[in-house]
Amino acid sequence: MPTLRVEMFAGRTVEQKRALARELTDATVRALGVPASAVEVLFYDIEKHDWAVAGTLCSDPPAPPPQQT
Repeated sequence: MPTLRVEMFAGRTVEQKRALARELTDATVRALGVPASAVEVLFYDIEKHDWAVAGTLCSDPPAPPPQQT
C-alpha cells in the first residue's frame, strides 16, 4: 500500500488538498499499477516559522540584496 506524505506550508484549502490527493492518487495508480483504494495521502501543514532553509526560517523576511558600488 503506497503512502504518500505531503509536507507544505499551512494555508491550503480543503478543496486544494482534495484536488492534490486526487492527482497524486491517479499518478500513483498509473506509475505503480496499484488500485486507488491502496493509495494513502497524508497531509502535514507546517507553519513557516517551523521550517528553515539554509539556516533561515521561512517566516523571516528575505535579506536585502547586496549594495552595488
